[in-house]
Amino acid sequence: MCRLFGFRSVIPSMVHRSLLDADNALGVQSERHPDGWGVAYYVDQTPHLTKSTSTALDDHLFRRVSGVVSSETVIAHIRKATVGDLSVLNAHPFQYGRWVFAHNGDIPEFGDVREALMQEVAPRLRRFVLGDTDSEVIFFMFLSELQRYGELNKNIGLDEAFAAVSATLARVRQICDARPGVAKALVTVLLTNGSTMVAVQGGKSLFWSTYKTRCSDRDSCQSLALECEAPTQTGFVNHLIVSSEPLGGENVWHELPEHHAVGIDWRMRLLSGRIGAHSLALPVVA
Repeated sequence: MCRLFGFRSVIPSMVHRSLLDADNALGVQSERHPDGWGVAYYVDQTPHLTKSTSTALDDHLFRRVSGVVSSETVIAHIRKATVGDLSVLNAHPFQYGRWVFAHNGDIPEFGDVREALMQEVAPRLRRFVLGDTDSEVIFFMFLSELQRYGELNKNIGLDEAFAAVSATLARVRQICDARPGVAKALVTVLLTNGSTMVAVQGGKSLFWSTYKTRCSDRDSCQSLALECEAPTQTGFVNHLIVSSEPLGGENVWHELPEHHAVGIDWRMRLLSGRIGAHSLALPVVA
C-alpha cells in the first residue's frame, strides 16, 4: 500500500527532514513503495504539484523538491500500485483547483464498481478524471459532495469538508462493501485546499501530531506558543502533522482510530472525531 504525509502550520516551514531524513521518512519508505511519488505545496494559496513514476529514494528530483519546499501546507505521497498502471496520471496527489487529495488503500475488484462510483461524480467533473485509479474517482466523488456547500475554489470550512468526506466514504462503502466474498474497501485519505486540511483513517494506519516534547526552534521562533509543546487547551494549534507512521524526532504522536478523522481550518482550529457523527469534539489527549 501507499504512504501519506501532510503538514499544516501557521508559518512556512521546511519539510525535507520528514520526507528524507527522519525515521520512517517517505524517502526511506519508498524502498517498499517504489511505484511513484508526488509532493504538493502551496504558495500564495495556490497549489504547486510535482509527480513522478520513479522510486522516491532513487529520484534526484524528489530530493531536490524535498530540499526546497518551504510552505504552510504540504501533502506528499509515495505509491505502491494496486489499481492502475505506472503513470504520472495515476500518481498521487491529485489536484483540482485549490484542492489536493491523496489516498492509501484500495477498492478490491475496482473494475466491477467503477461505473457505479463514477455515477456519483457530478457530470461537469467527470471529464477531469484522467487516470484509471480508484483514488482519483474517490477524489472527484468528494468534490461532487463538497460543491453542495459552495464553489470549490471559495473558502470552504472544516465542518463542511468533514461532512463531504464523511458522505463520500459512506457512499463508497455502500457501493463496494456489500459484495459477497469481496474484501472491504480501504480508504484512508488526506485532503486540503491549502487552509483546511482533513485526514481520515479508513482502514490503513494514520498518526497525527500537534506538539513536540520541546521545540528545537523555541529560542528563535516568533510564533512559539504553549500549544507547540503541550496538548492544546483552547482548541487551536500552531501546526498539524499527519503521517502513515510516526516520524522520528521531537513530535508527540497519536494514532487515529479507524473511521475517525482529524482536521484543521484556516484559523488553525483543531477537530477530531468519528466520521458520520453529527458533531466532532476536540480530542482528549494525554
